[in-house]
Amino acid sequence: MARVTTALGGNTLTGRTMFCHLDAPANAISVCRDATQVVVAGRNIFKIYSLEDDHFAEKLNLRVGRKPSLNFSCADVVWHQMDENLLATAATNGVVVTWNLGKPSRNKQDQLFTEHKRTVNKVCFHPTEVYMLLSGSQDGFMKCFDLRKKDSVSTFSGQSESVRDVQFSIRDYFTFAATFENGNVQLWDIRRPDRFERMFTAHNGPVFCCDWHPEDRGWLATGGRDKMVKVWDMNTNRAKEIYCVQTIASVARVKWRPERKYHIGTCSMMVDHNIYVWDVRRPFIPFATFEEHKDVTTGIVWRHLHDPYFMLSGSKDSTLYQHIFRDARRPIDRANPEGLCYGLFGDLAFAAKESLISSSTSSQDSNRKPYDRRHPIFFLRKQDPMEQFENISSGLMVFEAGGADMDCFVATAEKYVLAGKPLAELCDHNAKVARELNRWQRRHGPPANLNHSLGKSGSSLPLLNSYNMKDLTPGMGSDPRLELSKGDSRADSTLLDAATINNDENEETEGSDVPADYLLGDVEVDEDELYLMDSEHPHPEDQEYILPQEGFPLRHEITDTPSAPDHLQDKSDSPHVSGNEAETVSLTPVESFCLISISHALYENRLPADFFNPIVRDLLCYYAEQGDVQMAASVLIVLGDRIRKEVDEQMQEHWFTSYIDLLQRFKLWNVSNQVIKLSTCSAINCLNQASTTLHINCSNCKRPMSNKGWICDRCRQCASMCAVCHHVVKGLFVWCQGCGHGGHLQHIMNWMRVNSHCPAGCGHLCEYS
Repeated sequence: MARVTTALGGNTLTGRTMFCHLDAPANAISVCRDATQVVVAGRNIFKIYSLEDDHFAEKLNLRVGRKPSLNFSCADVVWHQMDENLLATAATNGVVVTWNLGKPSRNKQDQLFTEHKRTVNKVCFHPTEVYMLLSGSQDGFMKCFDLRKKDSVSTFSGQSESVRDVQFSIRDYFTFAATFENGNVQLWDIRRPDRFERMFTAHNGPVFCCDWHPEDRGWLATGGRDKMVKVWDMNTNRAKEIYCVQTIASVARVKWRPERKYHIGTCSMMVDHNIYVWDVRRPFIPFATFEEHKDVTTGIVWRHLHDPYFMLSGSKDSTLYQHIFRDARRPIDRANPEGLCYGLFGDLAFAAKESLISSSTSSQDSNRKPYDRRHPIFFLRKQDPMEQFENISSGLMVFEAGGADMDCFVATAEKYVLAGKPLAELCDHNAKVARELNRWQRRHGPPANLNHSLGKSGSSLPLLNSYNMKDLTPGMGSDPRLELSKGDSRADSTLLDAATINNDENEETEGSDVPADYLLGDVEVDEDELYLMDSEHPHPEDQEYILPQEGFPLRHEITDTPSAPDHLQDKSDSPHVSGNEAETVSLTPVESFCLISISHALYENRLPADFFNPIVRDLLCYYAEQGDVQMAASVLIVLGDRIRKEVDEQMQEHWFTSYIDLLQRFKLWNVSNQVIKLSTCSAINCLNQASTTLHINCSNCKRPMSNKGWICDRCRQCASMCAVCHHVVKGLFVWCQGCGHGGHLQHIMNWMRVNSHCPAGCGHLCEYS
C-alpha cells in the first residue's frame, strides 16, 4: 500500500492505507483537531486510538467499571475542535454525556444530561464556542446545553418526527440546521427557540444527515433514504437545489472533502458497504471509491480539516480503516462507455462510442432485428479548456419498435373484464374486445411440447373451447357441430376460448398431431377455417391406432355419422340420446365458435376436469415469452384455481409483476389495483394491503394527535377546523405540511388562487400543488 506525506502548516502527516480490528461494531467515529487520535464509539465499544505511521495503537478504553451502564452505549460521538480533552456522546437511552480526558481518574465521565426521552441520534459542538453543545433526539426535540450549567438552556421543537442530524452553521454564529424523518430540513436561530426560521422539504422520506460546506458557507448537503445527496444554496430567500447525486442505497453520512470545493464523501445505511467520493458536477459516477469494508460503513471523517488525502471510517464489520486517495479505485477508468434505454412506447435507444456506432451501422442484419433502425445521432460539443472532465465523442442510435401499438394495450386493459361474471361470459366478452382491437393471437405451428399430454400416437384435439369436458356424456355421438345450450354447457367452463384450425394453404407441423394454425385466448375463426378431424380428414396415425375395448366399457355401440355441416341431423332423433338430453340440444347452426371435435376413443369415456391444463399452461408460457404478459396475467385471473396449480408460483409472480409495471407506467391505476386484488399469486395480493400511517399534529397546540379521534387530548380542540370558514371539516381535508393549517379542499383552492400566506394568519407561506 502506498505511503503519503502531506505538510500542514508546519505539521507533517504521514501514513498509508491501514486498518485495525475492533472489539465490537462501531456506530460513529471522530478525530481530534491535530489529527493524531481517533475515538470509536458503539453499543459495546468506546475507545481512543492513536494514529501511527503504519498502524493504529489503542490508547484509552473509556468503558470502565464492572457493570457498564447504558451511558456507554453510544449512537454518536464528537470530539471538540477547540479543546482536545473534551468529548460528547449521544447514548441510546436518551442521555447526553460529556467526557473530560484530562481527569486523572480512570472514569473520564464529566456531565450527564438526561432531558431527552428517547435515543439521541446526534450531538454537535459549536465551531467557535467551547461550552455550547447541541443534541437531536428521536423524541423530536433539539436541546442546546451550556456545559457550565447542569440543565439545557434552550429546547427546540421541530413539531415533527424524530431528529436525525443537527449541525451548526460555519457562516452564521447563531444558526444551525436540523433534519427530520418526514423529509424536512429546518434552520433555527439559537436565540429564538419558539419557532424555526426556515423550513423546506429536501427528500422523499427521512433525511439522515447533513453537512455545511467548509468554504462556500452557504451550501448545505443533505442525504436521505431516497438514495439522493442534494446540495442546497441557502444564500437565497428560499432554499435552492443546485446539485443532486443519485446513489444506489440510502445515504447515512455525508462529509465535504477539504480543499476540494465540489467533492463530497458518502456512505450508505444498508446494502452497500463502500465509501464514495463524488464530484457533484458529475453526479452519475463516483470520483473515487473505497471498497475495503465487508459490512455497512457507519462513520466517515476526514483526518484533518485541511488534508484532502486521508479519510477514516468505521464499520459494522468491527474494523477501523485509514484510506488514502492513492489507493482508491477510480470508477471512471473502468466504466462501461455504452448505454441502453427502453422507451415508454417500445423505442430503444443505444449510446456508444462513435466508432462502434459506425461499424454497427455498416454490419446490421435487418432480417434478425425486430426494430427499424433510424439514422444515428451524434452529439458533438466544442472542447472547453476549463472543463474538469475528459470529453468523449459519442453517438446515439434510436430503434423504433415495429408494429408495437401501445394504444391497443391501454384500450385492452381498460376494456377487459376479469371478474364478476360467469367464466363463459368473461371469455366471450374478452374475445370480442380482442377482435375489435385486432389483437387476437395467431401463430403457425404449435410449440414442440404442446401435445405431450395427448400422447405420441393418441388422438389429437384440434378444437378446444369453453365447453367443460367433465360434463361430456359418453356415447353422445360423433357430430361435432352440436351447439349446447348456454344455460347448461357454459356455466362451469374450465378453459378460455381456444381452437386449432387448419387452412388449406398451410401444412401441419411434422411429427405433431395438432394442425399448423393454432389460436389461443383471443381468437377469431371463420366458418370455412373449421377443421374437423373425423371421417373427412382421417390421419394415418388414427387408422393404425387400435383402442383396447376393455379399457373403455361401452354403454352401447357407437355409430359413426358424417361431420360435414350439410349432414347435421336432429339429435333428438338419435337412438343414443335420452329425452332430457334431446331437450338441451340446439338445432341452430353454429354461430359462437363453441365447437369441439375429438376422436371417438376420447369421448367414449369421461375426461378429467384438468385434462387440458398442461396445454393451457404451455400456451401461456409461450405467449408470455413472446412479451404478451397481458394475456398471460388475464388468463390466470379468469381461470383462477383451475390453472393456478399448473403454473409455477415464481412464474406467476413474474407475469403479474411485469403486467402491473406496464399498467402503472401508463397510469392505469384502477386496472393495476384490480389486477393486484384478483391475482392468484400470494406475493402480489399483499402489494395493496400495506398499512399506511399518517402522523398528524394539532393545528392549535402543535402536539401529535392520538389515533382515537379528531379531538386533541391536550387542548381539547378539533384539529379539522377549516382556516377559511372556521367550521369543522367533515369531507376532504387538505393541510399545509409546513404550518399544519388547512381546511375544506375547495376553500383552500380558492384562497391560494389569490393569496400566498396561510389563511389561519400564522404568516407561513403555504404551497398548494
